[in-house]
Amino acid sequence: MLFANNALAQTTPQKTANTAKPNIVVMIADDLTYSDLGCWGNKDVKTPNLDRLAAQGMRLTSCYTTAPVCSPTRQALYTGLYPVRSGAYPNHAIVKPGVKSLPHYLKPLGYRVGLVGKQHYGPAENFPFEYPGQDGGAEDEENENAEKDLNYGAAEQFINRDKKQPYLLVVAAHEPHSPWNKGDASVYKPADLKLPPYLVDTPLTRRALSNYYGEVTYLDQQVGRVMDFVDKSGQADNTLFLFVSEQGSSLPHGKWTLYDVGIRSATIARWPAKIKAGSTSNALCQYIDFLPTFMEMGGGKADTNIDGRSILKVLTGESTKARDYVFAEETSRGIIAGPEAYGIRAVADDRWKYILNLNSDAEFMNTETRTPRFQSWVKKGETDAFAREQAQRYKVRPAVELYDLQNDPFEMKNIADQPDQKANLTRLRSALDGWMKQQGDEGVKTEMEAKEHQGSGQAKRRAGAGAGANRPNRQRANANAN
Repeated sequence: MLFANNALAQTTPQKTANTAKPNIVVMIADDLTYSDLGCWGNKDVKTPNLDRLAAQGMRLTSCYTTAPVCSPTRQALYTGLYPVRSGAYPNHAIVKPGVKSLPHYLKPLGYRVGLVGKQHYGPAENFPFEYPGQDGGAEDEENENAEKDLNYGAAEQFINRDKKQPYLLVVAAHEPHSPWNKGDASVYKPADLKLPPYLVDTPLTRRALSNYYGEVTYLDQQVGRVMDFVDKSGQADNTLFLFVSEQGSSLPHGKWTLYDVGIRSATIARWPAKIKAGSTSNALCQYIDFLPTFMEMGGGKADTNIDGRSILKVLTGESTKARDYVFAEETSRGIIAGPEAYGIRAVADDRWKYILNLNSDAEFMNTETRTPRFQSWVKKGETDAFAREQAQRYKVRPAVELYDLQNDPFEMKNIADQPDQKANLTRLRSALDGWMKQQGDEGVKTEMEAKEHQGSGQAKRRAGAGAGANRPNRQRANANAN
């Protein structure tokens, strides 16, 4: 069965600590395109710490998020559920009553489970993390100072607090989310940068890429600092350090889209006792697979209540395959400066990507389409065919898109209308339809109900949803907010 799971269930709490169980550190970036790291082949951007992490561990080159915006992505990672099934499918969403997350599953296995940094989930009772260094579990999300947003002291203390009890710590950075005002952009001279093929070459695009790369390097420094905490703890050999890049940046064709620069993740796993240094796996996997993987590492048992499946054998090199397909969805209803509705669904195998635009008769819009940067594309398009095409296809898309990821990794040529692709279209559409049915996803109807699943919408329907249901987020105040 396509949807069979080998997720892992809770077990009864242990009376004595099992020091053989591995520790787990999950570090998640904020709006980082997978291809914008040195270890992923980007020769411009400087990411020495992430490059070092990759050299010491495994790059998962075919790992995908489940959505291209922050809140659904993070809640899928923590719950092991795809967004529509959990209820957290639009941005700024909260999960349905009864949905469990990492603390519910790992604490009964003897773990202490903490989170430092960005949250962006809710309601609070569904995510009962320990919040080291935070008063009452609520971070100061209005504070723009990274030293306070990411409490390094609290992270280090949590890692070293009790060497006899295994831990899982999520370190959730705020970078490189726009407005890209951290780090040293002067290192990246706009005129010297090589633009990826999906971006239109204008001065404003180059300046934005320079600022963004500066903040990517700033993030890399934070990764290095947390790596050092683990290395100095004396437990590095039996600690899984997992880095995930979240979804892509807010530059066009990334975040808010289901192209690979929107949903493919730069994922690196280091676990010296189990993972071969300098290794690479191209096994298809998704963020929902990490929760059951952690549980198997901690001695959990098989369950079928979540969508994820353990990829532990992929990490240890015992298997080269995890999934036949990966799936993702984008709900644009309810995003800042977004359209009335623009729902997108996608399925991909190890070569082909099928994208279904549920509202293809509408025009896509968001905060990016309002920026001077994007308007510079439109202006250049008056005399430049490529600029005109790229600006247009960001806003207006056909009902169906098909891409050959092997020969067209940046999805520049839609081949859905080619006669020799009928078999691929039929196969992938069947897989997508089956997944949507299993998830309870009714397409346009589900899209139109999106606002009921956002924090404010559910708060109106569910009295007592909890203080975390619609907690303010510092990015919302930015011009390019989530």
